[in-house]
Amino acid sequence: MKAVGYQTAYPIDHPESLLDITLPDPVATGRDLLVEVHAVSVNPVDTKVRKSSSPSGDGPDYKVLGWDASGIVRAVGPDVTLFQPGDRVWYAGSIARQGTNSELHLVDERIVGHAPKSLDFAEAAALPLTTITAWELLFERLRVAPGKQPTQKTLLIIGASGGVGSILTQLAARLTSLTIIGTASRPETQQWVRDLGAHHVIDHSKPLTEELARIGHPTVDIIVCLTQSEAHFDQIVEAIAPQGQFALIDDPVSLDVTKLKRKSVSLHWELMFTRALFGTDDMIGQHRLLTEVAQLVDAGLIRTTLDQRFGTINAENLKRAHALIESGKARGKLVLEGWN
Repeated sequence: MKAVGYQTAYPIDHPESLLDITLPDPVATGRDLLVEVHAVSVNPVDTKVRKSSSPSGDGPDYKVLGWDASGIVRAVGPDVTLFQPGDRVWYAGSIARQGTNSELHLVDERIVGHAPKSLDFAEAAALPLTTITAWELLFERLRVAPGKQPTQKTLLIIGASGGVGSILTQLAARLTSLTIIGTASRPETQQWVRDLGAHHVIDHSKPLTEELARIGHPTVDIIVCLTQSEAHFDQIVEAIAPQGQFALIDDPVSLDVTKLKRKSVSLHWELMFTRALFGTDDMIGQHRLLTEVAQLVDAGLIRTTLDQRFGTINAENLKRAHALIESGKARGKLVLEGWN
């Protein structure tokens, strides 16, 4: 099968940072699905792993990246009960296994959902990883109750125009009564966030406390930081309400969390790979989550966050996508579809 992988961790402009390769076709066993990959999207985690992790000496010769995917089930393992060959699926995979930048891919059925009927493969591939992250963060880590019961609570999403921010803004706007404040620093990304349902948009390149005061919300009950948490942390501590909640998904070098104590603020970290990585008892929750979101998409309540189609799945196009994500200027999701 065709795939895109690498042997050594390099900067994206290195000639061998990503390579077009050929690998043996995998075989489905246990609860695995063998998926014929039609489209993939690129996430910041792809770039982080590529820059920092090479194949281990006792593992495969090539490391294959990619977690978001949509495609068709070609075969199923003997223990599979949720899917059958021919099913159209979407999922975000496991960081502990080879990735989706390959024509055929193995994935545990418990973290796979039936893809939305109303989306094409590229539109569907844009959503799984960020959707799982946003859903788990909002409804499981922060324990926001879905529903439209009136509330005075506010939610600040720092980095609302990115992949996770784009779906988190929609979930909060469509499924809760929170007042949503998103951040974005450019006119085009600010409009993107408004279109996704944010009630207010502020500029995170300016002091957050000043921007929040400008819109009449000097303190915020829930703050979710999706990027540069270390740089924003002091402003977050100042802006968050007493007994508020702070959540993040990135990897700051250090955070002095004792600054949260005075206000009795709770801290939540979200990693959507945890269930698959540890084989938790509730691993099938991601199957159910993706199934529910597919229904929301088909009902017109949630839209794809696909922003750019980057051509077919090959090393050259993936390098361009990685470079754009590393630039910090990506909006929504970048998707590649089909094979040469």
